[in-house]
Amino acid sequence: MPHHLKDTHGRNHFPLQIKPRGRKLFVFDPKVSAWAAYNEEGERVQTGMGSGGADFCDDTNEPCRTVTGNFRIYYKRGKDCKSKAYPVDTGGGAKMPYCMYFYRGFTIHSGYEKLTTNASHGCIRVLPSAAKWLNEEFVKVGSTEVVILSYKDEDGDGSWLRDAMM
Repeated sequence: MPHHLKDTHGRNHFPLQIKPRGRKLFVFDPKVSAWAAYNEEGERVQTGMGSGGADFCDDTNEPCRTVTGNFRIYYKRGKDCKSKAYPVDTGGGAKMPYCMYFYRGFTIHSGYEKLTTNASHGCIRVLPSAAKWLNEEFVKVGSTEVVILSYKDEDGDGSWLRDAMM
């Protein structure tokens, strides 16, 4: 059984049903290090652990939080996807298997460590089997919506939570 099917992160956090949007939806909440996937009818089909951007990255000497808001997946690559920016000292090359781009260089991709704390340069890391499933079976370029909720010290979730409820 793939690891992401055993992962229970987010199951008690995200509602089972939201208002249908007519398109697939990926929601990430950095406050709880978890994500949820909803089908076109608003039914939750999967949840899992995830890591967003860190408050600050020493190698870039700047904040690294994941951009928050509503986006769409506009490009994706397979298991050989690599960063063009990180690590900083080599000018890229970090593995980002099954990357799915949603805003500029921000992606959802496979991660191997620190999935329960926000520790990336801004991307959303999910379990390798979850990234493969999302990339190959769930995400559709151009139509899958991505909602990144706010961090603990921000106040930006109210409208999504209110609008999502049945």
